[in-house]
Amino acid sequence: MTALLTDILRSRAHDTPHARAYVFLDTTGDEAEVLTYHRLHRRAVDVAISLRTQCRPGERALLLFGPGLDFIVAYFGCLYAGVIAVPVNPPRPGRPHDATNSIVVDCAPSIVLSDAPTRSATEDELGAVTGELVWMTVDETPERGDVEFAPPAQESTAFLQYTSGSTSRPKGVRVTHRNLIANQRMIAAAFGHDRHSTFVGWAPLFHDQGLIGNVLQPLYLGTTSILMSPWTFIRRPLLWPLTVSKYRAHTSGGPNFAFDACVAHAERCPIPVDLDLASWQVAFNGAEPIRADTIERFVSTFAPYGFRPSAMYPCYGLAEATLFVAGSVKGRGPRKLTVDADELTRGRLTPAADAPSRTVVGSGVPATDGKVRIVDPSSAESLEDNMIGEIRVSGPHVSPGYWGHSETGKELCTGDLGAVVEGELYVVGRIKDVIIVRGKNYYPHDIENTVRIHVGGPKSLTCAAFAIADAQGIDKLVIVAETSTDHKVNPPAVREAVTREHGLTVSELVLTDTRLQKTSSGKLMRAAAKARYLRGDFVLEVQHEHR
Repeated sequence: MTALLTDILRSRAHDTPHARAYVFLDTTGDEAEVLTYHRLHRRAVDVAISLRTQCRPGERALLLFGPGLDFIVAYFGCLYAGVIAVPVNPPRPGRPHDATNSIVVDCAPSIVLSDAPTRSATEDELGAVTGELVWMTVDETPERGDVEFAPPAQESTAFLQYTSGSTSRPKGVRVTHRNLIANQRMIAAAFGHDRHSTFVGWAPLFHDQGLIGNVLQPLYLGTTSILMSPWTFIRRPLLWPLTVSKYRAHTSGGPNFAFDACVAHAERCPIPVDLDLASWQVAFNGAEPIRADTIERFVSTFAPYGFRPSAMYPCYGLAEATLFVAGSVKGRGPRKLTVDADELTRGRLTPAADAPSRTVVGSGVPATDGKVRIVDPSSAESLEDNMIGEIRVSGPHVSPGYWGHSETGKELCTGDLGAVVEGELYVVGRIKDVIIVRGKNYYPHDIENTVRIHVGGPKSLTCAAFAIADAQGIDKLVIVAETSTDHKVNPPAVREAVTREHGLTVSELVLTDTRLQKTSSGKLMRAAAKARYLRGDFVLEVQHEHR
């Protein structure tokens, strides 16, 4: 019988009780909290016993926590009790959070697990949505002694991972105990992990990358995970590589923007001379489009401090496949293709000759026991190598479906577009985001990257490209770009660069001091930007096409 995560935690608590499972750092990088495997197990059991007095197995528990390790205690308490954990992003006081409210309505939780500060800040506001729910403050749960719980069924739902809502309202992915353990095996094999593979992570724990990658994978291995708040990373990006250096971490990563942030801060702040990144063997890069220029800048900046180009590890995944779908080969480094730009718009990755080109970064090879298929989105027929189609995934890591919806079947329709070239998966965009002009497909992140790179603006510039139909039903290109007194955009340069690189005319260029919305993992919410544009919410300045 396959050992599940509940079995593994209990074994770790018995076999290596004093080993450090999780260390949480404060904003300066000092250790603020530590959980050994034994302490985690005992506290999780206390939570599970209390949960069983309040709700039945299969009922949902909302996990609402600020930064720290109490979230992990609550999560394993739910697994032990057979209660379905529902991690959510806690709303900021006084600022309603539509995604959280939508999740509450969708999953109908029976109880809310929280820490004292978060409960104090959110209980009244959230109560307007949840009604009279029981709240349990995990850091105040009484000690009750050890209890042996019946193991969960492999096909039962362990927790609901709500999608980030980059293109629609959040949906609750039903992740089973079998899904979890299958994906943990895949990650360990693909990343070359063992029990000595120390982790450093800062992604929010309610997000699949933070939970499954930085919390569950270390426990599966029996190693230590060093964690910090995402807000700490945002304020002090260089604390991330400094922590990798201090703890001699093997694995750490994040979305593409995180590597850009480190480079940007390194350009402004001195890097300590004793920084040593030689231990960093897997720097995974995923959750948003991976940019070749980002990889090049990061390697160039940190190579003098021991970072090896071969450590950069592009990967691809999504909540519906638990987390991990495909990744690079450890120690190989990223694969890049320079492809014909016109052929790219026609749905094919073809090596560039003298024609205008694009560089695309590979996301690796499918996980062991998993399968990736590229299909025509309309007919679902498999496409040959080099042809762009929808990425479909199958394997034991694929969720059986969404909460409240029927089973999705054995093959997952990702909604992502990509192609396989010589065994490597290249992800090029989202079906819903594709801009179609004169029968050609254009991918918004390519256009956005052109704006960032070629107009002399800041590399951190955030912009969104999308199409709207004119009165004749013909798509026209709109670009919304954040701007400020410090970061000004030159409209003629933007237009000229987009026309030169993509052969497209920018119908409207909107310059705004309004922040463009992003998901918890840093993905740009283009659908939200388009909706705000259509409502006329961006009011700073609109640069129309010159006729």
